[in-house]
Amino acid sequence: MSTCFTVIGSNSFSGAHFCDYLINQGHQVLGISRSPEPDPVFLPYKQNRNHQKLFQFYQANLNSDVEKVLALIRDSKSEFIVNFAAQGMVAQSWESPVDWYQTNVVAQVRFHDGLRKLESLRKYVHVTTPEVYGSTDGWITEHDHFEPSTPYAVSRAACDMHLKSFFHAYKFPVVFTRSANVYGPGQQLYRIIPRALICARTGQKLSLHGGGLSTRCFIYIKDVASATYGIAMNSTAGSSFHISTNKPISIRELVEKLAVKARIEFDDLVEVSIDRLGKDEAYLLNSEKLREELGWTDTVGLDDGIDETLKWLDHNLDTLINQPQTYVHKN
Repeated sequence: MSTCFTVIGSNSFSGAHFCDYLINQGHQVLGISRSPEPDPVFLPYKQNRNHQKLFQFYQANLNSDVEKVLALIRDSKSEFIVNFAAQGMVAQSWESPVDWYQTNVVAQVRFHDGLRKLESLRKYVHVTTPEVYGSTDGWITEHDHFEPSTPYAVSRAACDMHLKSFFHAYKFPVVFTRSANVYGPGQQLYRIIPRALICARTGQKLSLHGGGLSTRCFIYIKDVASATYGIAMNSTAGSSFHISTNKPISIRELVEKLAVKARIEFDDLVEVSIDRLGKDEAYLLNSEKLREELGWTDTVGLDDGIDETLKWLDHNLDTLINQPQTYVHKN
């Protein structure tokens, strides 16, 4: 049965793909982001034949337009809200930490305090991050023991704790998702996989922080969208879910694989640089809870996912080389 979803951060990589997934399920979608819609090359829902019938976009910033956002949600009678919006980027959060706390804590608290009073709300999915745990030792399950190590991570942990207090005090219908490293077609070009591939195609050097020794799991965006949808529709309020594969890889091994896919020598692609301040060495998220309780499974392996990402990049290379390839900070 069709219902209305509001997607906060609909211009983000994960948000845009989730909007496309919802449209394919036949749902009405209200998309809200602080910036105008970017080039359609980053918005898969723009190619969806039902886009104009089922999707509406509004530009609004939680830092300054929270009442507008709440009014849009109220008027749409959205039953489900999925919030991808956050001030991202770990390294840059050291440069102006106040911006991260303002966007990821203060603005969110103001938003949630208004949201809890809406009668139509059935489920609020808060897309958070494994950065709240700090560097993991082995595979970890969902828990509330946080050891964040950067301003970005501290700001996200603080918001998670605030939402847990709302759940306990008001029965606010929040559920949390924490995903492994997401990738796929349409990702911002400063992220490791598209960055490495566009460097390979344009002759630029990829800066490999600390030699790429840290370990991550990489999960394809469509698998994340399906998991997020299942969590929104079928989870119990107050719960948390990890979305991850079971196959870790070092960043160096990943870039070596990308070099092979792009047909370039590894040494011609990379230059080693010093490590980022506060970078966690590993995120290994146990996703058995999601698999057992909601029947989810990842379906796209890393090799196939990289192939699809490279196909997207090559098909749109003339457009992409004129798009920002480094992070641009916005409040």
